[in-house]
Amino acid sequence: MFDRLMKFMQQRKMLPRISGTERMALEAGTVWIDGEFFSGHPDFARILNEPYSQPSREEQAFLDGPAEELCRMVDPYELQQTRKVPDAVLQFIKDQGFMGLLIPKAYGGRDFSNVALSAVMGKVNGYSAPMGTFVVIPNSLGAAELLKHYGTDEQKDHYLPKLASGEYVPCFGLTELTAGSDAASIKAEGIAFRDDDGQTKIRLNFSKRYITLAPVANLISLAFNLHDPDDLLGQGTTPGITVAMLQRDTPGLSIGDHHQPIGAGFYNGPFSGTDVEITPDVIIGGAEGAGQGWRMLMEQLAGGRAVSLPAGAIASMKHVAAMTGAYSMVRSQFGIPIGLMEGVQAKVARMAAMVYLFEAARVYICSALDNGEKPPVISALLKTSSTEYAQKVAIDGMDVLAGAGVMQGPSNVIAAAYTSAPVSITVEGANIMSRTLIVFGQGATRCHPHALALVNAVEEDDVEAFRRELLGWLKHTAKNWVRTKVLGLTRGILAQTPVSGPTATYYRRLKWASARFALLTDLAMYTIGGKLKAKGNLSGRFADALTWQVLATATLRRYEAEGRRAEDLPLVHYACEYALARIQEAFESIHANFDAPVIGWWLKHPAAFFLRVNKLSDGPSDRLIPDTAATLQRLDDQYRRLTAGIADVEEDSSGSGRMLRAFRLNQEARPLLAKIAKVKDLPSGYEAVEAALEQGVITETEAQQLRTAHEAVRAVWEVDVFEPEQYFRPSLSSDAPTGADAEVAFPPPATAQQS
Repeated sequence: MFDRLMKFMQQRKMLPRISGTERMALEAGTVWIDGEFFSGHPDFARILNEPYSQPSREEQAFLDGPAEELCRMVDPYELQQTRKVPDAVLQFIKDQGFMGLLIPKAYGGRDFSNVALSAVMGKVNGYSAPMGTFVVIPNSLGAAELLKHYGTDEQKDHYLPKLASGEYVPCFGLTELTAGSDAASIKAEGIAFRDDDGQTKIRLNFSKRYITLAPVANLISLAFNLHDPDDLLGQGTTPGITVAMLQRDTPGLSIGDHHQPIGAGFYNGPFSGTDVEITPDVIIGGAEGAGQGWRMLMEQLAGGRAVSLPAGAIASMKHVAAMTGAYSMVRSQFGIPIGLMEGVQAKVARMAAMVYLFEAARVYICSALDNGEKPPVISALLKTSSTEYAQKVAIDGMDVLAGAGVMQGPSNVIAAAYTSAPVSITVEGANIMSRTLIVFGQGATRCHPHALALVNAVEEDDVEAFRRELLGWLKHTAKNWVRTKVLGLTRGILAQTPVSGPTATYYRRLKWASARFALLTDLAMYTIGGKLKAKGNLSGRFADALTWQVLATATLRRYEAEGRRAEDLPLVHYACEYALARIQEAFESIHANFDAPVIGWWLKHPAAFFLRVNKLSDGPSDRLIPDTAATLQRLDDQYRRLTAGIADVEEDSSGSGRMLRAFRLNQEARPLLAKIAKVKDLPSGYEAVEAALEQGVITETEAQQLRTAHEAVRAVWEVDVFEPEQYFRPSLSSDAPTGADAEVAFPPPATAQQS
């Protein structure tokens, strides 16, 4: 019976077919708490015992010392305009070991944890992207990481010390004109041959683009498709994707031109090669590494996506939130701070909650990486969601700062975050592709307790394994159908929770959500089957449901790890209700768009009615908003904890420093303003200072304090003004100077032929 059923499923293509490259991606890394949610019965007691780490003393000293010092060396606005990192800054980065944070100490590196690595990246890259890329790129997917895990001993001995010292400035060449998100389809080609001396070599032809640090790099990790017609390397005639290292002075290599990334003037550009010849010893892993490039990339991206880009995105969120919370209290309209108006308050509250939630996810997931996990699905959902919400937070900040956010110049404290947000959304797997193909597309097969094993059994014609996994899967579905009904009818009350008190409800509702998620996943895989891979919209909604389950769990983990601080409860309540509302929204969209016979009708109509009547959450209530927003509107320990990790600024500096000075002085002045407000017939706010002094309501000392605060506040309200000779740029004519020696800060774009 099971033999016939298996043959029927093979003929009808009811299960997804897995290509070789897909299998490498599926088998890379580990299944972590994502498997708990696909099970439909997450063990929150075990989840709360997962590590939630902090940097070591050595790592924290580096964050407080060299990382802070590096940020003080540059003016972010000036660097953004000139697009050139000063030589002294670059030398400091090299001398202090910023380029070797992930390299083992035996090779001269600092060998930092992932928690610390992400913290350094967040602080530096969040402060200045042009400067930060010299820290992020050497410590993310590329030469150092690949050599560390796959290099030969000779390669490690030669390259790693020079990468750690900054003698080698690396870049990683993967993306091409026809291979962006579909990186496995790269056209860069290498052909193995014997030269006239009988030596085995590889002739390369390639054209890469969007490569960060390419214009200044002197060591390239190049991904290409290797062909070996005579099997000279012993890995077959078509080994496949391979990664090799090229020196900048390699004959045939053309490198040095620039792209111009939106909103962030970091070094990025194309490079190409024509008949470039290399020897097999520069393949990462040597000749045995031929054809292993895709596996290497997938294994390292399995965890790596959770580090660099989320670090920068979350640092951006913190900075925008810190500035917006401050501005909302120093900017007044209609006689009150705008931050006390409900519309503005709602924006600030969401910012505060998202900063708390995503910082929780960053630390929690990076702690898992340090504990040996490499969860590709979790890494992809953190990258996708954190970069998306960094953009949302920046948009909210623009709404609150209004004209102060629109008018550019050194006084604008959020424009860089707003304009550069699309960069992180696009790179290392565009969010559209990651959401629709990786988070659920891979997750449904990889993290499900039976799916991948069943697919393997079918492909291997293993009837006994097929019988075992199919019966197990049917039992799994039946259990989750029962759980969904019972937990739905009781609104999760019957679910066990590892804690009591105000957060227990979230564990119960997440168990309820997980049961429904697992049941819907099974129904989709049963009825849509192999076609589910092409159903990007439906897969994306499943991805959203999984993402917010994980993010809510991370929020709860942080709350427990930090000692259940009572003052943080508004943030936890808002974040969890927001997450549950997003899960509810995803479920409703899945029901409404489930195109399958019979089951689709049931989900779209009767089941959808009960789903809408019995919601997981309607989202944060208005009652939560004032207390949540207040966490960013008071300059106190909680504000500092919430925004910790971004670079410190001096109050006498422009932009952020000036904003924080006004925030502090205005807060210190509020008791005096309240004292004046109690007196009838006096104007409101700072305009009443002189009249209040005349009437003896305040002393001269208090009046001077108010004048100083008023001056600081008004300075924040001002925006930058440029004289004509400062505002107008030189002509972008073809004969204008370009490159590092140009006097013009905005060189003309390269022609089509040049790029």
